[in-house]
Amino acid sequence: MTERVARILIESFPKILLPGLKMTVPLTVLAFSLGLVIAVITALIQYVKIPVIKEISRFYIWVVRGTPLLVQLFVVFYGLPSIGIITQPFPTAVLVFAINEGAYAAETIRAALESIPHGQLEAGLCVGMTRAQTMRRIILPQAFRTAVPTLGNELISMVKDTSLAANITVMEMFMTTQRINSVYYEPLALYMEVGLIYLIFSTVLTKLQRLAEKKLASYGRR
Repeated sequence: MTERVARILIESFPKILLPGLKMTVPLTVLAFSLGLVIAVITALIQYVKIPVIKEISRFYIWVVRGTPLLVQLFVVFYGLPSIGIITQPFPTAVLVFAINEGAYAAETIRAALESIPHGQLEAGLCVGMTRAQTMRRIILPQAFRTAVPTLGNELISMVKDTSLAANITVMEMFMTTQRINSVYYEPLALYMEVGLIYLIFSTVLTKLQRLAEKKLASYGRR
């Protein structure tokens, strides 16, 4: 590593990290939170087998899981303006990532719901709870404990997938790195640096995921 490259990396590190904290992290948190809401609703629709709406939810999951996230971003940001629907880059990224995550997480939560013995639902009804109360107090908490490891992995994947938002002009870490590289033209060093920052973010989330799993496991044994 030359002195010039070392100087560029030192100077660029905070310039890349700051958009990560101001753009990548909020994008991930907002999109994942909204995606979970979509996922829970979609999973419950399938679990309770609501006619017609169940088929709509299955169609949604089929389309979203069967098409690339990048294509979905382009359809919404670059495609919809042709029919008069114009959106801003950041809200578009949040919406598309949430819809994408909702489809994947819905299958995770549906599988977790179906892993709970049906007798627990019947037991809740027998003690006087409504179906909604039984789902909220008994079924969903257990399902979420089962789903946490997979949902944690999906959250980590989303952090890395936010780099695709650069394609719709969201000024996140990867796009910032591209602009810095256009000035200094040190692609190997700079792209390795942004990769390191993504790795740091993912490592922190992995630690938090394991901590959450341990706490949920200890809670489940009580």
